[in-house]
This record gives sequence, C-alpha cells and structure tokens, in this order.
Amino acid sequence: MKRLGGLMGLVAATWLSGAEVGRVEVFAVLELSFRGPVQRATDAPARDVQFWVRFRHESGAPEYTVHGFWDGDGQGGIEGNVFKVRFTPTKPGCWRLIQVHSNRTELKGRHEGDCLVAVASQRRGFWLVDEESAGRRWYRRSDGSHQYIIGNTHYSFLSGRRDGGKPTGVAVAEDVARNAEYFKKLRFSLHGDLYPDPVEKPFLDDEGRPTDHGDYSHRPNPRWFHQRADVAVQTAFKLDLIADLILAGPDSEAARSTLRAAANGGDPEPWLRYVAARYGSYPNVWFCLANEYDLRTPRFSEEQIARCGRLLRRHLPYRETPVSVHPNSPTLWSAVFDRTGDWYDHHIIQRKIRTLPVAADVMASIWRNPEDGRPRYRPTVNDELSYQGEGDRHTEQDTIEAHLGAFLGGGYGTTGWKYGNKLGHYFWGAFRPEEHTAADNLKWLREQIDRHVRFWRLEPAAGPFGNLDPEFRAMAWPGEEYVLGTNKARADLVAELPPGRWLVRRFDAIAMEAVVLAEAAEGRFRFDAPASRAVLFHFRRLSETAGGRPEN
Repeated sequence: MKRLGGLMGLVAATWLSGAEVGRVEVFAVLELSFRGPVQRATDAPARDVQFWVRFRHESGAPEYTVHGFWDGDGQGGIEGNVFKVRFTPTKPGCWRLIQVHSNRTELKGRHEGDCLVAVASQRRGFWLVDEESAGRRWYRRSDGSHQYIIGNTHYSFLSGRRDGGKPTGVAVAEDVARNAEYFKKLRFSLHGDLYPDPVEKPFLDDEGRPTDHGDYSHRPNPRWFHQRADVAVQTAFKLDLIADLILAGPDSEAARSTLRAAANGGDPEPWLRYVAARYGSYPNVWFCLANEYDLRTPRFSEEQIARCGRLLRRHLPYRETPVSVHPNSPTLWSAVFDRTGDWYDHHIIQRKIRTLPVAADVMASIWRNPEDGRPRYRPTVNDELSYQGEGDRHTEQDTIEAHLGAFLGGGYGTTGWKYGNKLGHYFWGAFRPEEHTAADNLKWLREQIDRHVRFWRLEPAAGPFGNLDPEFRAMAWPGEEYVLGTNKARADLVAELPPGRWLVRRFDAIAMEAVVLAEAAEGRFRFDAPASRAVLFHFRRLSETAGGRPEN
C-alpha cells in the first residue's frame, strides 16, 4: 500500500508579524497556534482556560466563533503552553480575527484585527441536510453535490489493540486510507474501550497519570488526541471520508463515562467544548454523543442526552456539523427526542437486518413520529444494519441485500466485520476487504447510485410498477425518475411509464454488473428480475433539452 505523505488540507500557520496570518483554501482547515499559559499534566485547561476567537468575513458575513484548545507542547507532549484554534473558511476573501477572548492574559486579545486569506477551491465542504430533497431525507454538500453514504465501523481502532491486548499491526492512517477506498463514512470511538492501549490513554487523572476512565473527560490527554485522533480525522479529511466520532462508548464503563464526568462534578461541558474545538471545524466530522445511550453502564436518559446535544451545539462553530445519538431502544428512535429541540440533525437507529423489505420498511418508518404520525423531516442512518461474519451470522449476501434495502427505505446504512462477540474489524479495525467481502459490492453499489441516480429527489413510494413480489420495494420522483429493488427472480414485471422516453438500467449488486435494458422506453415496459438478492432497476426520463440524454 502506498504510504500517505503530508496531510492535505490542514495548514499549520505560525504567527508572523503583520496582518496576514495564513492562507488556506475554502473548506480546508487552518490551524493557528497561540502561546498561552504553561499547563502541567495535573492542570485542567479544557475546563479552566476559556479561549475562543471570532472570525468575520471581510464582507461582514458570515461570522463564526471558534473555541480553542490546549495541545500540550504542540507535538504530542503532555505539558506545554501551546493553544490552538482550527478554522474553516466558507468563502474566499479575508477573514478577520475580530475578537480573541480568554480568561488568561497570555491569550486575551492576541492578534485581534489580523486576518487569514481564503482562496477558492474545489472542495465539497460540509454535510448539510438538503432542505430541497424529498422529505429532507438526504444530505448534500456545501458545494451542492450529493454522495450516497455507506459506512463502516471500527469502534476502538485508535488504541491499535485487539483481543488479548495484541497490537493490530496497522497504523491509524493506513487503516483510514483502506476504508476510504470502499466506504464514505467510518464510525469510531475516541477511546480504546474494550481494547485499550496498556500505556497511552485518552485522559489524565487528578495526579496527571494517563487513564482510560471517561469520568476524567474534563482532562483530555493531548498526546492521545495529537497522535491518534488527529491522525484519523485529518487522514479522513484528506480522502473525503466522513469521520463519525463517538463521544461516549461503546461498551466499557470507562469509555461510556465521558458524559457522566463524575470527577468533574457530573459536568460534561468541558469534554463537549473540547471535541467541538478540536474537531468541529472539519467538514468531514460528524458527532455521535453516545453509542447505545440507553444500554449498559452508565445509561443516559433522553433528557440527559438532549442536554449534552445542546451543549455541544453551543460550542460547535458550524451549524452544518451533523450531530446525533445511537440508541438501542426497541422503538428505534425515541419520540421523546422530537420534543427536545433541534440539537440533532439526523436519526441513528440500530437494527440488524438480512433482507431487503425489512431494511427498507424499518428505515422508512423512522421518518414519521410513531405517536402522531407526523413527518420528522430528517435523514436516517442504520448504523448497525449488517455486521458480516459469524458473530451475527450475516453472510456477504445478507449484508449486500440489507444495504440495498436501506437505500430503498430512503436512508443510509453502516456495516462492519464481526467474526465473534466483540471480535473483528468492527471493534479493533485492521480492515481487510478479503475478510469483509461485502465491501467491494457495497462500494460498487454506492458508485452506481452516485453516478446514475438523483437519489435526493426520491422517496419511498409504489411507483408505476405492477406484478411485483411482496418483498420488492420502490422509490419515486413522480414523472422523472424511479427505482425498484428486487431480491429474487420474477418474470414479466411491468412499468407503466409516464409520457416521455425513458432510459432503463439494471444494477446487480451481487454480481456487480450493470446493464442498459432500454435506451428510449415508452409506455408499458415489461422486464424480468433475475435470481439475485440485490438488484436495482433505474428508470430515468430522458431530457428533451439535452438531445435525448439524461442530465446529471
């Protein structure tokens, strides 16, 4: 595997004399270093040092408040006076530091009035809920583009350890790069969880000793985050892979206790402010407050989670950053959250599924509040849709079929490789597609959707189809575009096409084969579903203004 070189998009700028402090592309991350008060391993700067910068575009808008964070000596040391601010400009021009606030004189007011210069780029930017998509089910990027999301899971891979405490032998950056070849999202915990490193730990206790225990979340260890989490996030940013950061969990009490924060009087705000400061400016970062918040010790109520969500939102510089929480509730997504405000922008659900219709129906059901039936108008991700392997006894084809079903239900899915209870890539990383054999099929399916389907216009609906098997599912953009998913052989299917000429394609995600069935179909169109568990038929009306070609 070709080793990654320097991390593209993160520009380290030192303060120079004069007004300009750095140049960076739009939607890239500029890191600014400040010299502040010296902090020791026994100090708690994430709690005790207030530090933020207000950036304003030269035109007068927009304006962002970005919190800073202590980074030890700036090179991974756990003592030092280096404080950093990470900022992402959202349009070209001069961005002025109009206010530098701190409760410490070493930082307060430093370099107010200086500016950084943002230049135009081709970067896609943040992930925003597309207000114009069908039912607000889908995300778009800041540049207006859309990519379909299928994700992977590496809960504790930052520790580099597996069962028995053995090293995985795969560096964080290499593992992220491997995932980026196949997936669009990687979800992982910021802790070692069940497989901690024996020496390096994410927090420091009151005596300054490294610890895995999240009750000390108000004292993050700069070495861990500089050398591990930063590498994961920055490598993912370079490769345009979503880094979905789990802030509490998944399994061990130590990892789950960050939001309990018992050593800080039960106040998790320093932890939430810290992760917002350190990672909230990355356009590829999503935040999951807790994994299975309502399962294991400590458990959290919906009200506690909502409070943490509001605190995190308060400190995030960009409203676009996706935030949610992962439940284990049999109701999939608690209706209580519908009454707690707009701190979350998407639903996360957990339901392990093998078949197309169940995956589609479960996904589609989350879009409505079960208490009153009202639309929720948010995207949904099934983040434990299908773990391939003997752990859950999901085959390669189970995983492929389930992910096609999630798409047809109007949402996104996440996989993992699990050969036993708490065993496999889904916990410790070291991703290998030759083991997680569904990965290449899921990549192929995602690429076909991105290349051919305007999925953000589609929503679950019967469409113009007849003679269907009860297990088939469809989505529609009436009069313009339709998709139909099949999981078994069925002859003489019918599509009663609206007026116009239609391009018809068939995508077999098991065989990874694409076929054009008709270049200009009209009226009643008959076709057969093959004996495959994951086939997507795509019907797209040809544009009269594009010479009979589909417009992408």
